Amino acid sequence: MKSHAYVLRNFGDESVLRWEEIELNAPGEGQVLIRHTAVGVNFVDIYMREGHHTRLQLPAILGVEGVGVIEAVGPGVSGFSMGDRVAYAGGDKPGSYCEHRLRNTHGLIKLPDWMEDKFAAAAMTKGMTTEYLFNRTHKLMPGETILLTAAAGGVGLIACQWAKSVGATVIGTVSTDEKAALARAHGATHVIVTPRQNVVEEVMRITNGRGVDVVYESIGKDTWKDSLECAKLRGLVVCFGTASGDPPPFDVVGEGSKKSIYVTRATTANYQTDDAIRRQSAANVFEKIRSGDVKITVQHTYPLRDLPQAHRDVAARKTTGQVVVLP
Repeated sequence: MKSHAYVLRNFGDESVLRWEEIELNAPGEGQVLIRHTAVGVNFVDIYMREGHHTRLQLPAILGVEGVGVIEAVGPGVSGFSMGDRVAYAGGDKPGSYCEHRLRNTHGLIKLPDWMEDKFAAAAMTKGMTTEYLFNRTHKLMPGETILLTAAAGGVGLIACQWAKSVGATVIGTVSTDEKAALARAHGATHVIVTPRQNVVEEVMRITNGRGVDVVYESIGKDTWKDSLECAKLRGLVVCFGTASGDPPPFDVVGEGSKKSIYVTRATTANYQTDDAIRRQSAANVFEKIRSGDVKITVQHTYPLRDLPQAHRDVAARKTTGQVVVLP
């Protein structure tokens, strides 16, 4: 069958995304054909487009997250049928920036009836990232204080709510007053507007000089030094994103000796390692949403054909919260 997709043939800016007609075969062994109804946009897609994902082979179709309906089932597939509403976040090679795709069933999650497609597309990657950051990278406990960079971003708005539901205090960083209001509305107790406030000074003021239990760092190079300074004695700094570039190498003797902090690089690939873990992670996210602890709001939607503009806006930090494209 014929369909359409954004095909990446060269690394670069948004202009390298080309809308092309593609040919899809019938599903092979262990595969299903999915008609997308909503596709999530994530910063990792931009990293890949720019060439920061060394394992990506061109030509490629980007996009790690999608929601849709199964329209055909290949041989050897069990547990999935035509008409099933499904979602996925990682777990297979990228390929969601398209109308239809063939995908194996590893990492495929059946959606509960009560969840709307666009909210599922907004919740899977970012919600499951929050789930492993708070449940497995570090088990977030009541009474703990965390510093969350980009608190009004896609992960940030979910993480603010999740942390509040646990009983933790969130200090969030944002770039504008508008984003500060959004982060507060989603559960951040304190918000630092970075263009006019000193992050380290504010964190130390708020914590009476102690520092935070955990820093969840998604910006990277531009904020890394401050993040190290904000951790408490023997605190933890978790790098789970590098929006501004890779952090500099960590000086174990020099920087490490100041407070004996712990540093880790958390990636989805190292946490969502098999289907059982992915299903449990998704179930934890769905439970948080259904209970009302986490409310998913889609701040920005674009037609799939306007994907380059969505990339442009996300990279320029013109968006807040969840960004979804609709085929």
